[in-house]
Amino acid sequence: MSTMFRADLAHIGHYPDVTERLTGERLWTFKAGKRIHSSPAIAGGRVYVGCANGCCYALDAETGRELWHFQTGDEVQSSPAVGDGKVYVGSGDGHLYALDATTGAERWRFKTGSWIFSSPTLADGRVYVGSWDTHLYALDAQTGAECWRFKTGDKIESSPALAGELLYVGSLDGLLYAIEARTGRERWRFATGGWVGSSPAVAEGVVYIGSSDRYLHALDAQTGAARWQFHAESWFSSSPAVAAGTVYVGSWNSYLYALRADTGEERWRFKTGSWVFSSPAVAAGVVYVGSWDSQLYALDCQSGEERWRYQAGDALFSSPSLAPGLLCIGSHDGQLHALR
Repeated sequence: MSTMFRADLAHIGHYPDVTERLTGERLWTFKAGKRIHSSPAIAGGRVYVGCANGCCYALDAETGRELWHFQTGDEVQSSPAVGDGKVYVGSGDGHLYALDATTGAERWRFKTGSWIFSSPTLADGRVYVGSWDTHLYALDAQTGAECWRFKTGDKIESSPALAGELLYVGSLDGLLYAIEARTGRERWRFATGGWVGSSPAVAEGVVYIGSSDRYLHALDAQTGAARWQFHAESWFSSSPAVAAGTVYVGSWNSYLYALRADTGEERWRFKTGSWVFSSPAVAAGVVYVGSWDSQLYALDCQSGEERWRYQAGDALFSSPSLAPGLLCIGSHDGQLHALR
């Protein structure tokens, strides 16, 4: 079982194993010292997260005690993927690292041509990750050997989602690509009207992706044909979450939107205090999302009504990650916050 950015391979941000509604009570904080953009991965009683100080940390999920850290050569904004006894994480030094999940010892590293913002996706013995060098890479998860690479027209910040035989990834060239996971061959591409930094989510045969063109696009996963578009007043950098027939996505205009997954019709919107870069997470009828106003919001999925909010010490760019009885999110205050 693998744990990664946005909960699963399809990156839908839904945590069905979390069956209780969290209270928002602080459990612990861990002070890393510099801002945390990386979204944590919670696996095996541990929390793994990257930091702008160049470290990937492993913490005890109950106490927040540091178990180990690994120093890379630059900022770690990539979110870790955990599986097969290893932690996979990208760095601004251009390397994807495979670390022993128990000890933090380096197992291998793979060098790309530029910064890695993209969060790796782990499946079927391969790890997939994008780079600012414009390529999407498929690597052998055990050895780090390159299986294939796919070139896009600009930098990749988007994290690849996998559904069936296809990988989906966006690029700052404004395109969403569907690529065969086994071969690296392009199946189709879709042109948005702006750059794509958002990561796609795939559910029920539909790919949802945001763009700086101010639209959230819903596309047929097999053909790339447009199903619907939803227009907001500002850019979508937040990655969508999908649960129970609803798509949740944040925008630079400070709103979190809830849309019908089949039509794009707006169900409700919630106004935060600032930009929403953070990607929402859904569990037990509640959607959780961070904002640049330093608040983490817990909202009722049906009505959009606020249940509670949690105040961090600075902006929240990181996306919340969930496990039974636990929510973790990083902040520009240099801390990882864990809530009950």
